[in-house]
Amino acid sequence: MTSSHFADRLQARIADTSPVCVGLDPQIRKLPSGLDHSPEGVAQFCHGIIDATHDIAACVKPNLAFFELLGWEGMKIFWDICAYAQSKKLLVIADGKRGDIGSTAEAYAEGYLHENAAVDALTVHPYHGSDGIRPFIDVAARNGKGVYVLVKTSNASAGELQDLPCGDEAVHEHLAQLVESWGAAHFGPKTNLSCVGAVVGATYPEELKYLRTLMPHCPFLIPGYGAQGGTAADVARGFIPDGTGAVVSASRSIIQASGGSDWQDAARKAAETMAAELRKVLSA
Repeated sequence: MTSSHFADRLQARIADTSPVCVGLDPQIRKLPSGLDHSPEGVAQFCHGIIDATHDIAACVKPNLAFFELLGWEGMKIFWDICAYAQSKKLLVIADGKRGDIGSTAEAYAEGYLHENAAVDALTVHPYHGSDGIRPFIDVAARNGKGVYVLVKTSNASAGELQDLPCGDEAVHEHLAQLVESWGAAHFGPKTNLSCVGAVVGATYPEELKYLRTLMPHCPFLIPGYGAQGGTAADVARGFIPDGTGAVVSASRSIIQASGGSDWQDAARKAAETMAAELRKVLSA
């Protein structure tokens, strides 16, 4: 049972560890040597990455696509590793990018954010507007969970839609103001941050800096660090001036740090390096 506010719980975990979020994107063909290229190998790999990084990272972000690809076995592995991560005191952000309206949105929300779910937050997309987001927020707020709304994503073609003009601003800027307003009734008593967060990519540092001013009460999930080109200096722009309010996600640079038998040691070292880089820029 989840009893505390998501943002408060997340920030307490960050204070004990670092703002590192380890992306779990397991691909069978890229599993390191010594592991079977099978669902069982995926399970072993994810457990191994959690074991290697659980005392460094604040959270993990399992990408549902790589588990859905494996059918029912993959979904069983997904829920198993979510529960295992929580047992190691990691928060779990399910990267599902879910979104719909009405009873379908409610079903997605209840499926991933119910009171006893081994998930602490879910990524959602806002294309349907507020009535596609409200069911997720309502369930999350009721159960001490969080949602992260896609605002400015890290991929190269994001601007094809997200940068279109919308009056005197871009679409992603207008969306950011909506996200801030959606979360205004759900601030944590300890952090003054909402359970409604935003996904903003490290690959657009200037936009990241401005979007922080538009969403001062939203926890940020910042992808794009490492393999996609984002640096510690880039992501620092997404934090609140006191150095709180965000986690930074890295997948390939950690989980694929080595394809050999030393894959756990390599993942741990990569996470340690990332944590040190973030601490350095945030302390400055």
